[in-house]
Amino acid sequence: MTASLIFDIAPLGSLVAYSDGQPKPPARFTKKLAAWKSRNGVGRLVRKTPGRERPTYSAPPSFTLHEGDFGGDGIILITVMRSYGIDSDLRFRVIERPKIGQVRVLQDVGENIELLHLAESREAAELWLAQKGYSRARLEEITADEVGADAIEGRAAA
Repeated sequence: MTASLIFDIAPLGSLVAYSDGQPKPPARFTKKLAAWKSRNGVGRLVRKTPGRERPTYSAPPSFTLHEGDFGGDGIILITVMRSYGIDSDLRFRVIERPKIGQVRVLQDVGENIELLHLAESREAAELWLAQKGYSRARLEEITADEVGADAIEGRAAA
């Protein structure tokens, strides 16, 4: 599916794969492999940003995928996030949507909403929130109505 469809129909918390359609090069070609990895991967949908019009530039709507946190001993040193405009030439696929009963930990960032964490239950979300200390975060449970609307409107993961 296109980046535009991901922006329009994939809910925050979805696991999204992206690809340029090229085969993975052998490991011995390190530069080609690094370039391939930058255009092929998986991430969790954490933000959708509407288009912006400014006097000096315009930006199309975009979305951000969280690809991972790297560090050690419980300390995150690097967080990898990639943003894609709806005009991206990559192909996207929703691998997994949030399940009924899971809870999103969300925070308002300007005019946008950002997913901070996707927990398996309300208790797990509250525990995560207590440990991390986000003061402006809120919890949003995934309901049967949301999952059912996705299925009825043809948004089920393919």
